[in-house]
This record gives sequence, structure tokens and C-alpha cells, in this order.
Amino acid sequence: MNAPQDWFQRIAPDVKMGKNVSIHGFSNLYGCEIGDDVKIGTFVEIQKGVKVGNRCKVSSHTFICEGVTLEDDVFVGHNVTFINDRYPRATNGSGQLKTQSDWICTPTRVKQGASIGSGATLLCGITIGEKALIGAGSVVTRDVPAGAVVAGNPARIIKPHA
Repeated sequence: MNAPQDWFQRIAPDVKMGKNVSIHGFSNLYGCEIGDDVKIGTFVEIQKGVKVGNRCKVSSHTFICEGVTLEDDVFVGHNVTFINDRYPRATNGSGQLKTQSDWICTPTRVKQGASIGSGATLLCGITIGEKALIGAGSVVTRDVPAGAVVAGNPARIIKPHA
């Protein structure tokens, strides 16, 4: 059976796509900007307002939520999760399901040439410095200086400059 292409990936018409972008199956992109020469793996979701710079690689099973900016040459390993809400709740103070107006999107920035290891989780409101390296499985709760290597839960500097 030949299934329609949109069963395997969804790229909304509002996505701004650069040149030479490779997107593998079962991906979901909407309202985002993707730079030139970017490679996006299988089972990736990139939400509205996200900016992915040139020559980035986003590995499979990764979730990049609204408010995230990846500058040029960023590597994102498999199964990386970004978070954009400091105080997540299903309902507001009156017990109603939260809507877009009930929360504040807190931005995160990953600067040029940084690398994020597989399975890492990045909380919102942080900046990952240029050429920093996040160890696999780390939970990043604060800014990471340029060139630093961090690892652990919570992530701590294990090498100040790579």
C-alpha cells in the first residue's frame, strides 16, 4: 500500500525553509524557521517560533519547543528535550484547562557550535555558550559558559573550556 507522504511527516506551510534541508520521516514542523544545510532526523518535532540556524544537525526523537533558538553549527543529539514553561500546570487558578494566554514562554538560546548530547533535557531561560558541550543524559538548569563541558543532573561544569 502506498501511503500519502503526510502520514510520514508533517511540514506546515508556514515553515520557512532554507536550502539543502534534509528532513527524515515522521517529523512534525510548524511555524518555525530552518536555515540552510540543516539535517533533521526521524521523529523530531519543531514548534512555532523556533529558529534553527545554518548547518545544524537535529538527531532523531528530539523535541524543540516554542522559544528555542539554535544558532549556526549546533549539534543536537538523539532524544533531546527542550522545555519552555517554568511552572507547568494543566489548569489555571480557576480550575479551567490552561490556554495560550495562561502561560509565559521562556526562551532558550543555544549559541554557535554548541553540542548537546543524547538524552539531555534543557530547562527554559538559559543560554548555552558558543562551542559548549552538554554531556549525554544531562539536565541543564542554568547557563553554560562558552567552551565549557557540563554533565550530570543537574549539569555541572566538568571542564571549563574544551
